[in-house]
Amino acid sequence: MGNLLKVLTREIENYPSFFLDFENAQPTEGEREVWDQVNTVLQDSESILSGLQAYKGAGQEIRDAIQNPNDMTLQERAWNSVCPLVIKLKKFYSFSLRLEEALRSLLTSLTCPPLTPTQHLEREQALAKQFAEILHFTLRFDELKMRIPAIQNDFSYYRRTISRNRLNNMNLDIENEVNNEMANRMSLFYAEATPMLKTLSTATTNFVAENKTLPLENTTDCLSTMASVCKVMLETPEYSSRFNSEDTLLFCMRVMVGVIILYDHVHPNGAFNKSSKIDMKGCIKVLKDQPADNVEGLLNALK
Repeated sequence: MGNLLKVLTREIENYPSFFLDFENAQPTEGEREVWDQVNTVLQDSESILSGLQAYKGAGQEIRDAIQNPNDMTLQERAWNSVCPLVIKLKKFYSFSLRLEEALRSLLTSLTCPPLTPTQHLEREQALAKQFAEILHFTLRFDELKMRIPAIQNDFSYYRRTISRNRLNNMNLDIENEVNNEMANRMSLFYAEATPMLKTLSTATTNFVAENKTLPLENTTDCLSTMASVCKVMLETPEYSSRFNSEDTLLFCMRVMVGVIILYDHVHPNGAFNKSSKIDMKGCIKVLKDQPADNVEGLLNALK
């Protein structure tokens, strides 16, 4: 724990051994149960990102159908184009619910007494790494989603069409997959500019509210400690040079931004208040020292 505290107080010169190993941390026996549960979710994260990246909307088909309301061939073509996309959007939304449960499990493990959050992060590095991976996925998902306006256009068309067809008493098989209640929840999810981050922020806020016997500081200190460790690893060559891949630098930046945003949602005074335990000026400086292409989205997320 001493090493970590020295890192956080910036007295790092004499304590070069501390390193939060985002690349190689492996679970101990004590971490194994939660690690396995969370790993089952994280194993699907890359396929979710690939699916989102490959998302091609039905914009042209929808425009043709709207411009030619009496042409049933075009109506069917638009409907048949949109339905598989809605199934895909449901898959993304369902994954957000699984991610929420995984986050709650990690928060429970990383904040529970008698260890402090700082001790948890240092001793349970595999769980800290999974927490980081969730945040890394979340920011990547939301960055992609913001570039795909077709998602909301497609889903809006689906909801309008299914309401109209329901009035016409048409049998709609897709309602077995995406019924009205599910469509309402999905609509709220995709209406957010950053839906995955909103899911995690709400999950963290709910975690605090539901665990009334757990001091709020246990949760906020877990988040601020993670942010501080990421910042120091990024700005200190003797740490950042130990990363085997340049991708780990971007990983570290995303994680830092992610925990700052969660902290901002959970802490009564937010992350930008003078009383915040996060060195916001230092974190922003670290980001601005990186290539602009890598950090533009992250700086926007903080704004």
